[in-house]
Amino acid sequence: MSLFRTELRRLAKRRFARWMTAGGLLVLVLVAVGMFLSNQKIGPDQFAEARQAADRQHQEQVRWAEQERANCERAKAAGENVDYYPADCAEITPPPRESIEEQWFLPSTFDFRKSFGEMLIPLAGILGMVGFVVGASFVGAEWNTGGMMNLLLWRPKRLTVLLTKLGALLTGLLALALPATAAWFGSMWLVANLRGTTEGMTSGTWQSFLIGGLRGIVLALVAATVGFALASLGRHTAMALGGAIAVMVVGQIGLGILLSMAQVRFPEAWLLPTYAIAWMTKKVTLQDWQACNATYTGECQPATLDITWQHSSVLFTVGIVLFLGAALWTMRRRDIT
Repeated sequence: MSLFRTELRRLAKRRFARWMTAGGLLVLVLVAVGMFLSNQKIGPDQFAEARQAADRQHQEQVRWAEQERANCERAKAAGENVDYYPADCAEITPPPRESIEEQWFLPSTFDFRKSFGEMLIPLAGILGMVGFVVGASFVGAEWNTGGMMNLLLWRPKRLTVLLTKLGALLTGLLALALPATAAWFGSMWLVANLRGTTEGMTSGTWQSFLIGGLRGIVLALVAATVGFALASLGRHTAMALGGAIAVMVVGQIGLGILLSMAQVRFPEAWLLPTYAIAWMTKKVTLQDWQACNATYTGECQPATLDITWQHSSVLFTVGIVLFLGAALWTMRRRDIT
């Protein structure tokens, strides 16, 4: 019997993996429904309502200016609040009508070309969370229940067994992530057709979105590998989950606060979410407003630091090598009892 097929079957039959997968997919469905309900298609009626709302806003500003001008004249005559009002009450005027833009009053609409790239980030986050937790529980439960020891009696090659489990995990996650990503593309395209617009789409835009979707899948595979390795190191699911909570809550939040208090330049460059977002969006530009780069016009521009997807790829590769390498080394060296 093939060990790989056996591990795939074992992964598919785990109730925790099924419930975690169902929970992640449910969250995605709720997000898609929320996007549908919170947006609407903009047509002539919406533009007319926005124009009327802008007119009403301008009329309110006109009435306010007239009232304030009258109050100013009365205050000047009575010698009260002299410093509160300008020297000439005629300076109190309403803003011009063209300064009140009609687009401010348009309802929210889903522009597929402008907004879909951002919608790939929650997809990658949910797939990564599912991959990490399922990966940790998949091998952690084997250690906790003694199944790993029994399996090694049948297949005594330790590294082969562990890597086969990892291969089955990544294959199962890939089988989930590919259709989930395709469904996400389809659902957001449907939302844009019914409650927004799909104008401006080109082959280059589609290619960029497809690459973004693949980046999200790779991020989920990385998270699953790290969760698997941590649980194998600690021989318990709690090792991976506890380590993740410690890193994100204690490490990341605490580190962020400490760096801010120490006034370290670009503290976000030390935080993992920055690199995850940079991986998905290709680049994140950090700003340091404490440093002023004066332009020829005298304007102060903050110092910037670009975190690119190349930086993220190096960090992810180093993390996988360290954690998975440590898991393989301990699997080879430690006593399996």
